[in-house]
Amino acid sequence: MVIPPLDRTDYRILREIQANGRISMVELSRRVNLTKTPCAERVKRLENTGVIKGYFAELEPDTVAAGHVVMVQVQLSRTTETELREFNEAVQQVPEIQSCMMMAGGFDYLLKIRTRDIASYRELLGKAISQLPHVMQTQTYVVMEVVKDEVTLSMAGTPGKRGK
Repeated sequence: MVIPPLDRTDYRILREIQANGRISMVELSRRVNLTKTPCAERVKRLENTGVIKGYFAELEPDTVAAGHVVMVQVQLSRTTETELREFNEAVQQVPEIQSCMMMAGGFDYLLKIRTRDIASYRELLGKAISQLPHVMQTQTYVVMEVVKDEVTLSMAGTPGKRGK
């Protein structure tokens, strides 16, 4: 699907929704200076074109037994298209893997994994991570403190930025 160019109002809508996904259409319309119907039509267009991919609640990790964070470097035995695809598909099936990024450099992937504690991670490493297709080697880095972990996207420099 082709996404039409976003204008200043679209970016204002995106900023507001990203800050509060539960904002009412009436309040959103007020904040972006539109009437309710055109605002709702824009939001629906942003959803239908995939600009807005979904809505979620930010949870407290410790409360849901996911406060322990590790970063894992993964090196594959081979990186042909087939091996990469198989690894990518398998990663999707491990819920503790919060993000998986293919890297350029000395290793192939960087995983962000959340578990209850180090013992839970150790079990996951043996039963799931090391069993992912084509994994040759992993290197684990335990996160001592999360200083910043944003899920929102910066839209600095885009049209509609407050104060511009």
